[in-house]
Amino acid sequence: MNNESKILVIDDEQVIIDAVRKICAIDGYVTDEAHNVKAAMEKLQKKYYRIIVCDIMMPDGDGFQILDYLHKENTDSAVIMTTGYSTVENAVKSLYYGAIDFIPKPFTVDELLNSVFRADKYYLINKKQKELLSNHNNRALLYVSCPSRYYRLGNSSWVVEERDGSAFLGVCDLFVKIIESVKEIEFNQLEDEIIQGNSCVTITSGDGRTHQVLSPLTGRIIEVNEKLRYNPGLIEKDPYFEGWIYRIIPSNPDYEHKHLVPCSSDRMI
Repeated sequence: MNNESKILVIDDEQVIIDAVRKICAIDGYVTDEAHNVKAAMEKLQKKYYRIIVCDIMMPDGDGFQILDYLHKENTDSAVIMTTGYSTVENAVKSLYYGAIDFIPKPFTVDELLNSVFRADKYYLINKKQKELLSNHNNRALLYVSCPSRYYRLGNSSWVVEERDGSAFLGVCDLFVKIIESVKEIEFNQLEDEIIQGNSCVTITSGDGRTHQVLSPLTGRIIEVNEKLRYNPGLIEKDPYFEGWIYRIIPSNPDYEHKHLVPCSSDRMI
């Protein structure tokens, strides 16, 4: 790991900053710190950080101000949002406004390390994609955006509704490329209710890391893609069609769609 590739940790609790520093050091990451929104803005104006671990609630503002600033400045840092006030609204709002991940406090060592791993891979993939597009090599796409009828929750999961009122859920190709390989998938059970912004499936990658996929909609599972139990690699080959995960009956799709990004608006960076 290049020690110049620092992580900026934004949190008003020193104990959290110290914990993130110690955990990230396990994988060779170097961290910097800011204790509030104002201090974070000052650092971001002077220096680029490829990964930012940001608390939502702070004395002088919130983490969404950081996301808004990065968007306005067209800064491609990969942001992980954290909070002790873990709600569905915080999770889906974080992903909607550009965070690559959301992890509630208290988090485990593995949860943080795996999230930072995904953030770092996200940064590297998008950097390479920009280089290819700047060279007008439009055929060399590193990942595929979901089809135009689909909606996505951040870059994590997708949903497409059927005429009968059911909906298919799956994992975005970018998420699959970030985790690199799919070794095993742990599903919920039939008739279970999954909640928008909460984990709906756990994927174990080839390196043994576990990755939680957040559900794009709330609803009751009426079908599980049994093909994936015996051939989990199908998600890598065809994430938007044969590699779907669940078919559900959505509970409140009209309301929850406001938290999702229509894939018809997607464009390569």
